[in-house]
Amino acid sequence: MLLETASPPPVLYYRGKVVVAENQGTTPLVGIVGTRHASEYGKRWTRNISTALAKSGFTVVSGMAEGIDTEAHLGCLEAGGRTIAVLGTGVDVVYPPRNKELYQQILSQGLVVSEYSTKTPPDRPHFPQRNRIIAGMSRAVIVMEAPTRSGALITARFANDFCRDVYVLPGSLDNERSLGCLELISNGATIILGIEHLLEMLGAMPQLDDSPPPRQLELLQADLAPELKQVWDAISFNVLSMDAIVQQTNKSVGEVSSALLQLELMGLVVQLPGMRYQRS
Repeated sequence: MLLETASPPPVLYYRGKVVVAENQGTTPLVGIVGTRHASEYGKRWTRNISTALAKSGFTVVSGMAEGIDTEAHLGCLEAGGRTIAVLGTGVDVVYPPRNKELYQQILSQGLVVSEYSTKTPPDRPHFPQRNRIIAGMSRAVIVMEAPTRSGALITARFANDFCRDVYVLPGSLDNERSLGCLELISNGATIILGIEHLLEMLGAMPQLDDSPPPRQLELLQADLAPELKQVWDAISFNVLSMDAIVQQTNKSVGEVSSALLQLELMGLVVQLPGMRYQRS
């Protein structure tokens, strides 16, 4: 999903448990975002929705910030579901520090990811940047509660840019934490009328699984021409640059480039930013 976006991270560091189905699109990911200063209404509905999503087989993605993010992770974990936290720090830095216990729970039951290397401390510009990853890896984004100046609205804008569905919890005009949500609704976001209504809408999303089935992959690999097989074997399961593949195969740049193009068309290899390649 991230590779579909205009600004995918060149690398993602992670801690926790990787589930291949999430990366392949067979397990849908849904982002939940909102203000750090959530009302009881916002917290309650976040817990209710994240619990329902977990029980329905969705993986919940959020940013492990205070407020809505924390409630989204907790509701999912308590329901026995999978959750992914996208951090604006290194994956070994807990921020805010009070979420240390939540961080440990996520490691045991989900995944923590970041585009920033280990030991990277919190830095204000990192958090709007990480919001594009939340939006990019999610099939849909739910904004629970957000004032008119909120990082959650940045996530919603990224979601729109990436052609993701955006759902919004309606709130009161008397609650300034809901004014950003009401603005999103006026601009075309889908209003949530209840949990069943939300699950029905999410269930209508088409499943994404464009990768060949395992048997087809086996046949493709078995039928590779020798020059393609040599490049395929060189890549293995690592991410390699064009130069590294050339060195490992002792082929010319033109030969390697031609082989990589053919492998891409067969669905066996994907190109990453920076002319780097990995197996699909």
